[in-house]
Amino acid sequence: MTTSPLARVGALAALALFPTAVQATTTPKPLHVERLVLLMRHGVRAPLDGEVPPATRTGQPWPRWNGPAEQVTPHGAAALRALAKADRRWFAAAGLVAANGCPDPAALRLWTNSSPRTIASGQAYAAGFAPACQVVVGHKPEGTNDPIFEPLGAHPAAFDAARAVESINRYTGGGEALTRRHAEGLTLLEQVLACPIAPCSPVEPSSVRASEDGHGIDLKGPIRAASGTAQVLMLQYLEGLPLAQVGWGRATPARLEALGAVHGALFDIFSRPPYMAAFQMAPTVDRITRDLTAADAPKLDVLIGHDTNVAALAAVLGVPVKAPGFATNDPSPGGGIAIALVKAPNGRQAVRLWYRSQSAADMRAARDRTVWTPLRLKGCDEGAEHRCALPAFLKRLETATAPARG
Repeated sequence: MTTSPLARVGALAALALFPTAVQATTTPKPLHVERLVLLMRHGVRAPLDGEVPPATRTGQPWPRWNGPAEQVTPHGAAALRALAKADRRWFAAAGLVAANGCPDPAALRLWTNSSPRTIASGQAYAAGFAPACQVVVGHKPEGTNDPIFEPLGAHPAAFDAARAVESINRYTGGGEALTRRHAEGLTLLEQVLACPIAPCSPVEPSSVRASEDGHGIDLKGPIRAASGTAQVLMLQYLEGLPLAQVGWGRATPARLEALGAVHGALFDIFSRPPYMAAFQMAPTVDRITRDLTAADAPKLDVLIGHDTNVAALAAVLGVPVKAPGFATNDPSPGGGIAIALVKAPNGRQAVRLWYRSQSAADMRAARDRTVWTPLRLKGCDEGAEHRCALPAFLKRLETATAPARG
């Protein structure tokens, strides 16, 4: 199976290669933020066509979903509205927007990828952020490529698929090694699927190759087959399906969190290897850099894309992402990395980072409650607030994306 663009694939793997996030908090301490960029995933959606491979066997039929495949569901939109309501409170407390009323259009920018589910996510977020206001949700024409969110879909001339495969193999140890590391999760998935004759999830040898057109990566094997199935089971829970229908009653919240590592393993291929992360993030890094430095940048820039985007930004920064109920490095629907421009005690500009998400349970219930987990940048972690001086932060972004710049 060829994967490029990458917006249709799952999220990050939990290889414990990065420093642990600081203890999460649901209520921020008093702080003043000059600007903030939030890169987040779209909301809860129906399964993608083919997300569960057709050869997958189950003991019982899959539950039916209301609404079209691949699109944000009505419940997903409700959860996003609740998320935006909670975000509005946080942003107001930080001095970025007023607590009530319609936000200043010059101060707030919402920009989504050009896919229907990201556009719908932006519209739901805007409705929750500022009800009864005409908040503009910007995006390119539906179906056209936006390199901020799908950079490999733009076929960058500098991308070398052979070098990408080398980077992936160095990072993972190869597809077979990645499969072995997730043997426990793959076994758990078999237990949930409970087909009469195993294996339930299709099995073929693992391989990582350059795609035939040279613009992407082909992955085959157990991780490719199982990752989408694991995500669909989590989506059943987040959508609010009766628990008896979530994995046929065998996918408890604890099991879903464990299966999230299988879903996330796909991004040890597509987002975490340094060469892949550089190409996945270079256009987004340009946007972030401008947001933090340009005189005419908005106070608040909310970018709504895919788990691939959150995964790649976490890789570039070298930080983990973890929300309650989700596996480490498995970006949640609506979850995102917040990059805040603040003043250090010495008066100089610095950056603070958070991973912001609803918990799985709050997403299922569409509650307006979020968790903001401070993130530490290794080698650039100043004071109790975990600040990084702005010049050092920008240099880090530049260095991490250098392979994509020729």
